Order: sequence, then structure tokens, then C-alpha cells
Amino acid sequence: MPKDIFSRYVWIVDTIRRHGSMTRAMLNEKWQLSQFSNGEPMSRRTFYNYRHAIEEIFQLNLAYNPVTFEYSVEPIGPRSDSITDWLLNSAAMSGVLNGARDIADRIFVENVPSARNFLDTVMEAMRSSMRLRFTYHPFTRSKPTPGIVIEPYFLKIFRQRWYVTGRNVADRKIKTYALDRMTEANVDSEPFEMPADFSPADYTRDSFGIIFDEGRTAEVRLRAEPRKAKYLRALPLHPSQQEMVHDSFSVFTYRLKLTGDLVDELMSHTPDIEVMSPPELRAMMRARLASGLDRYKS
Repeated sequence: MPKDIFSRYVWIVDTIRRHGSMTRAMLNEKWQLSQFSNGEPMSRRTFYNYRHAIEEIFQLNLAYNPVTFEYSVEPIGPRSDSITDWLLNSAAMSGVLNGARDIADRIFVENVPSARNFLDTVMEAMRSSMRLRFTYHPFTRSKPTPGIVIEPYFLKIFRQRWYVTGRNVADRKIKTYALDRMTEANVDSEPFEMPADFSPADYTRDSFGIIFDEGRTAEVRLRAEPRKAKYLRALPLHPSQQEMVHDSFSVFTYRLKLTGDLVDELMSHTPDIEVMSPPELRAMMRARLASGLDRYKS
């Protein structure tokens, strides 16, 4: 499997979307001019393999019109629109930056941990419903732990870091792992079946970040000053966000789990917001603020 397989999927989706629809011959012409082809055409078998992978991973169908012999991109799942947007944004950004090497010394990007070494491997395990075996070195431990085996259920990107969540075979618990903390990863030979009653969308729905199995779910109400309210309208904290506008402030309402990563996020917006409810979250914020102030008392 090519190391840049994920980028190839992105390229195919982006190319067809930009043209609206394309025949396979038209796509092949573009393909031969791309960085992936080495000037060689894409075989029919390769195209259909990529088409199937795009459908499985991204819930996007490369729909075929037998009248015009053209393919177009159609969403086939509830999360397809967000995946498509992310794909296109990634492709567009990559294309822009690749064409800007002459001004590279004037472009500054965030230095984030990379998951590119193992993202393809994790997706292959998910697609084939095979267990994933890897060595993991979390920040909380001095030495890596080899031989971790999970049944990979889903992937999530958060704060530009990729995470895989699945059932840890040894612990029999669902856990989440950062791909950039893996030092080795391989698709195992043991197949698995994701439980029929497990829904990744339901499992993650009330979580702010990547903590899914802690904290109770509650209605969270925030009071925001006008300038911060504009920010939250443009960049919602969570899909459940709702707003009630008042004369000199806004109240934002969410359905969220009360977790440490939620407190981290809310702390980054102080003093422009106030947690109005629930009392439990107000107490968590007070404790975090008091702990920070203690460091500056002397």
C-alpha cells in the first residue's frame, strides 16, 4: 500500500468536486499530471479500489452516470458533509502551500505532532475489521508500552492531533489513543466485529474533545461579553450550541459532558465568559482558577 494513500483519496475527491463531474478518462488525464502518478495512468482496478475505500472511510459515493459516463461525489452518511469539507480544506491548503515555496520564509505554520506514519495503518485496520497492534508512549509514562491490541472503532481529529478509539482487548474497555504517541503500529491477524449497538456518533455526541467516558452530561450555560459572543458565533464550541442575545451580553447553551478538557477550553476564554450553570462546572472552574492563583501568591 502506498504511504501517501490517504492523500490520493483526498486528491480524487477534490478533483471531481472541483469539476462537478468527470469521466474516468478526464480524471486519468489530471491524474497523470499529479504528484502521485509518475506519469502513469490509473488502472481501472486501482480506481475501483480507491472508489471503494473512499466510500468506506469517508461515507462518500463516487456516483456513476451511465448516460454521460461521468462520476460525481455524493454524500451517503450523516457525517459526510463535514468530512467532505475537511477533505477539501486539506486539499486546498496543501495545494496553496505547495505553490508557495518561493515565499516559504514568510509563511509560519503551527508545529503539531504528526500522525502520517500510522494513519493509513489505522484506517486499514478499520476498513478490514482487523485488530490493531501497536507500541504506545504516553506523556504520563517514562517508557513505551509494547503489544497493545485494540479493536479500532473510530478516528477523531482534535486540536490537529489524530486519535483512535476502540476496545482494548486486554482490559476489555473502550480507550482512546493519540496516533502521534505510537512508535510502531501494525494490522493484526485477528478479525473483530464492532458491536451492533455501538454508534460512534452517539458515543462522541456530548463530548467537547477526546474524553468520552468521564463526566456526566449536563446543560451548560455560558454568559459571554459582546466581543466574545461574536467569536463563539463564528467558531462554536460544540454542535449543540444555542444562543440567546441580550442587550449587553449573550447566553450560550450546550449539552456537554463535564470533563477536564472542557474546563481547559473554558479557561482559555476567561475573563470574557462566565459559567452560569451547572453548579458542578462552576465549582470546577473556581478550583482551576484558585489553583492557578496559588502559583502567583509569592
